[in-house]
Amino acid sequence: MPIFIKTELIKNEYLIQKEFRKKIINEHIRWIENLKKKGINIKSGFLVDDLKQPGDGGLLIIEIETYKEALKIIKNDPMIKSNIVEWKLNEWIEINQK
Repeated sequence: MPIFIKTELIKNEYLIQKEFRKKIINEHIRWIENLKKKGINIKSGFLVDDLKQPGDGGLLIIEIETYKEALKIIKNDPMIKSNIVEWKLNEWIEINQK
């Protein structure tokens, strides 16, 4: 089944709004948990640097049939609905190894 990757960066103006950002991230976590309960293979997390400090954005991986289906689901992400991130959705195609 195809795999899609959503990359995201929190917009600068929301980096200082810690309480609001925390609220949206908690909503995002609940959203992911609900999708998993529905049987959707999805993972989400944030990126850290070599010192384990966050700030380089996040990554979401979803296994679903089409880009259109992935986009429909992703657009309901609280991170996107609240408009606190710049994001991009791409299909990931594995290099065939023989």
